[in-house]
Amino acid sequence: MALLYSLLWQLLLVLVQINRALVSWFRVRLRSWKGRLWERVVSALLLPVALAGFPGHQKKLIQNPNANANPGNRTAGRRSRWLSDGRSLEKLPVHIGLLVTEEEPSYTDIANLVVWCMAVGISCVSVYDHHGIFRKNSSRLMEEIVRQQQDLLGADGSKYNVEFLSNGSDTHQHHVVSCRPTLKVLSPEDGKQSIVQAAQQLCRSVENKERSSKDISVSMLDTMLRESKNTPDPELVVKFGPVNSTLGFLPWHIRLTEFVSLPSHRNVSYEDLLGALQRFGVCQQRLGQ
Repeated sequence: MALLYSLLWQLLLVLVQINRALVSWFRVRLRSWKGRLWERVVSALLLPVALAGFPGHQKKLIQNPNANANPGNRTAGRRSRWLSDGRSLEKLPVHIGLLVTEEEPSYTDIANLVVWCMAVGISCVSVYDHHGIFRKNSSRLMEEIVRQQQDLLGADGSKYNVEFLSNGSDTHQHHVVSCRPTLKVLSPEDGKQSIVQAAQQLCRSVENKERSSKDISVSMLDTMLRESKNTPDPELVVKFGPVNSTLGFLPWHIRLTEFVSLPSHRNVSYEDLLGALQRFGVCQQRLGQ
């Protein structure tokens, strides 16, 4: 009797092991089946959406068959829009300053801003940072501007070639042939330091008896500073960054300048620049009245 119970118990254990093995096998198969079923369901749901996109794309190609064949069409459209935006403004600054207060400058973004300014019709653009980084790397900046001219303006970029003034000494660097718009790369040396140099020059002229101390006046100093810069006062300065300061940007020339602040020059868009120009266009400058 004990032997019979032992055999039955062993048989029961075998059946339990077989049951566990079958359950594990069914679970694996069920997961695999569910995974394939879910993939098929997702594919069935996404396939009509994917197929629906092709007729719209084909319709676009039918309406504009040269859209992909001629990339110049898009460039011409952008040029036309920028010129139209410039003409639509109430007023457009002749001289705009780009004041970067951030520590790490982006040459590509500044180059884009310079090209956009030229494209809307601004004649003079000044680029300034407090550490003089753009001045020290002016060749790199000009190379980036020429590259962005070609990318953004295409073949028409020759109409917006730049005369580069490295500083107030009228030293010209022609990276391109024409010289219609003007780019000035400024540093703190062109701000307070230029006033100090002009004052020293006046003092030396008095010391050398070239002029009398009675001849020295504010208007004389003003004339000397403006002749050294050889550009009009900036009507608009767009300041980039969180610092609420002009950081020494041409202190003698900005008494009537309008300032517009933007969070950063990095990843700045054309719409950001256009918004600043629109704000300048509607501002009222009472000139002390």
